Amino acid sequence: MPARKSPARKPAAPPQCKTCEGSGEISVAVRVGGRKQRTTGHRQTGMCLTCFGSGEATD
Repeated sequence: MPARKSPARKPAAPPQCKTCEGSGEISVAVRVGGRKQRTTGHRQTGMCLTCFGSGEATD
């Protein structure tokens, strides 16, 4: 009787970054002004500094 092979497993997907939820980008409110720094209704998108834009959790 020939030896049976076990089915190949897919590698597990890396866990998502909790800060950006796997997108690699975060958005923050735009603040303007001198000392008071009032918040406008606009949002600015930037790279997630926790995962450096990869979307994968580092730890």
